Amino acid sequence: MLKRLFDIVFSLLLIVLLLPLFLVMAILVKIDSRGGIFYLQTRVGRQNRDFKLFKFRTMYVDADKKGLLTVGHRDSRITRVGYYLRKYKIDELPQLFNVLVGDMSVVGPRPEVRKYVDMYDTRQQKVVTVRPGITDFASIQYVNENELLKNAENPEKLYIDEIMPAKLELNLKYIESRHFFKDLKIILLTVKAIFT
Repeated sequence: MLKRLFDIVFSLLLIVLLLPLFLVMAILVKIDSRGGIFYLQTRVGRQNRDFKLFKFRTMYVDADKKGLLTVGHRDSRITRVGYYLRKYKIDELPQLFNVLVGDMSVVGPRPEVRKYVDMYDTRQQKVVTVRPGITDFASIQYVNENELLKNAENPEKLYIDEIMPAKLELNLKYIESRHFFKDLKIILLTVKAIFT
């Protein structure tokens, strides 16, 4: 109950404070390339249910048809503005609306696409029993995930065989010992990781 109350207050406060930034980003995205301002992607949420995750669009239209993983910050599918939005995680800010409506939490396991969730084993499925989040320990530890994938001979194999299982382990540990002050710590560590 406290977590949900925090999510509502925190997301609403940030949405109000960041509204001018949202407007500037929306204009930049729109004039930089053809397509909509937002990118909606189906992700798997709590109780294994699909929902639409909001992001500022950082790729050219239909770029996701060439693969679900982003390989490096200079992936040719990323727009000029999109590069900076991704670098400073600004593209993730519209997920505050997902938090406000209850699809997500501020802190929780990052929601995955169905293709990869279908690969989870029985133990890993526990991750989709809780509300997913904008940030978690895995996001902090793998803040350079795009660059790791860029340097891999087979990016998807690296993700499935090594990165995804490691992130899921961090998520499972979080679920087993989650509490309000741990969430605050994750928020502060996330901010530090973005700016350092």
